Amino acid sequence: MKITVLTLFPEIIRGFFDSSIMAKAVERGLIDYELVDFRDYATDKHRTCDDYPYGGGAGMVLKPEPIGAALDQLDLAGSRVIYPSPSGVLFNQKLARELSQEESLIILCGRYEGVDQRIIDTYIDDEISIGDYVISSGEVAALVLVDGIYRLLDGVINQESLEEESFEKGILEYPHYTRPVNFEGQEVPEILLSGHHENIRKWRLLKGLEKTRKNRPDLLQPSRIDAEAWKMLKALEEDK
Repeated sequence: MKITVLTLFPEIIRGFFDSSIMAKAVERGLIDYELVDFRDYATDKHRTCDDYPYGGGAGMVLKPEPIGAALDQLDLAGSRVIYPSPSGVLFNQKLARELSQEESLIILCGRYEGVDQRIIDTYIDDEISIGDYVISSGEVAALVLVDGIYRLLDGVINQESLEEESFEKGILEYPHYTRPVNFEGQEVPEILLSGHHENIRKWRLLKGLEKTRKNRPDLLQPSRIDAEAWKMLKALEEDK
């Protein structure tokens, strides 16, 4: 997959691609990336990329000319162009999997009050929100999208690990423990030390359901979880 990020602050993005699991994915050729500073496409002597909004109001808006010129230099025909925005559709695991099937993603990082709407109308395929809140950095939002997407590519992370994660089976992930067995008087649950794989599987399913019921009850729908989990959930509710 090729990931291209358009930004005024490439230094924020670069460290992510040069670190940890992403760096290994780049080294192995699973990910190719390009950082484009669209300030380089500004034509005035001050390299201006923002201006006051028409109609008045607080803040500044990113100008269309530098962004449009930067995008015109890219292979848009074979790419899906994304603009992270609070006004977009909500990012979730299903959308992350869909985007992980693309050969090329281009992500435009906003700043200030956002980008001129004509850029969105002309170039953007998807406006995507990372949550129901507002942040000042489009770079942070872009990295949330990248991190949620690239890890789903074949060969980046062990497939078994992905299958056990939150949202993959309609519920949140179960709690994890490691050494030592006793940490400040808190013991690892005995069942995890038993070596009985089927009992451990059922315990993990139960704990995942308990966590989901507490933190994200909206996820607990018959269409999202399998018959075993639904039966276990009903038993939990009867015990309340």
